[in-house]
Amino acid sequence: MTARITLPAAGGGSEMLTLREPAGWQRPAAPPTSRIAYAAAHVVADPYADNAPGQPARLDWDATLGVRRNLWAWGLGVAEAMDTAQRGMGLDWAATQELIRRSAAEAAACGGRIVAGAATDQLTGVPDTLDEVVTAYAEQVAFVQDCGATAVVMASRQLAALATGPDDYLSVYEQVLRETTAPVVLHWLGDMFDPALAGYWGSTDLDAATKTFVALVQAHADVIDGVKVSLLDAEREVRLRELLPATVKVYTGDDYHYPQLIAGDGRQFSHALLGAFAAIAPAASAALQRLDAGDTAGFREILGPTVLLSRHIFARPTQYYKTGIAFLSWLNGFQPGFTMVGGLHSGRSVPHLVDTFRLADAAGLLLDPDLAVERMRQYLSVAGVTA
Repeated sequence: MTARITLPAAGGGSEMLTLREPAGWQRPAAPPTSRIAYAAAHVVADPYADNAPGQPARLDWDATLGVRRNLWAWGLGVAEAMDTAQRGMGLDWAATQELIRRSAAEAAACGGRIVAGAATDQLTGVPDTLDEVVTAYAEQVAFVQDCGATAVVMASRQLAALATGPDDYLSVYEQVLRETTAPVVLHWLGDMFDPALAGYWGSTDLDAATKTFVALVQAHADVIDGVKVSLLDAEREVRLRELLPATVKVYTGDDYHYPQLIAGDGRQFSHALLGAFAAIAPAASAALQRLDAGDTAGFREILGPTVLLSRHIFARPTQYYKTGIAFLSWLNGFQPGFTMVGGLHSGRSVPHLVDTFRLADAAGLLLDPDLAVERMRQYLSVAGVTA
């Protein structure tokens, strides 16, 4: 039976949507070989816990780890404890440690690829000295590596608040990189994802910031596996690829332009570390299988319809994109309810999530249309929509 639902229409009224059949993509026998691809996974809140704003995060571990097993089954790696997992937006350091520990153990058990975020969010407030930032980074990098994951050295709100210029950034990162026991990934997160990171690398001029970033990478390329760039600027990412040492990978974090950046220009390309891939995992997996086979046109054909969905999920204010990813996870049956730690399920409006539903359907990413319709009706009812 064809799945249908009446949805509120823009400007008032309602309209009937007949859902398309799921695309029917097949899980791969092995991870992709032409690109390394990580999906930044979200966390599922324990619905019985007090996950209100400002309260310690309590997770539904079965559902949270199930999300990760699903990503590995699609041949994708998992980027754990990143901003998609609500670092700095509800996920505290205690919950982060348990998350990394459990996910790394799951990865080892199934042979899945995993990286995990190392930041400085165990600090409260703005520290007094840069040495405190170095110590906090070192603690988290060591913890991630001891758990068996590759550390992603995330941008630090505490460093951004304390630093007075590029030299402070270089001093902190150089000390952290000198102490690492294994190669790491450096993460440059733009302020569209986190306004507290404005002026990172010591300048609001992105050209000047890029020079500082590139100088750091060039000086420490021996301990840098790659860089994750999340600036939503495809041309800047392409230029950055030209400036970095050949041994350093670029993992695109551009949720607006990922098809062209991953496909590349015939000479260079980006690997992927994307929150978007958590939302579009089956399509991402199928597209990468096409790329492995040398079918770039097929790769673009599959990913093309997902871009409108991703751009919508990551629309400004971009930091609330996690809400859309959790919403799709619920619609697809990967978690029992639509609640988030820190109350972040309220981060997007009803019209925004209705459009998320429409765009996910158009991209073939509502994997069980009947379930998706049932849950969408439940959401609209609770929201007071009587269309």
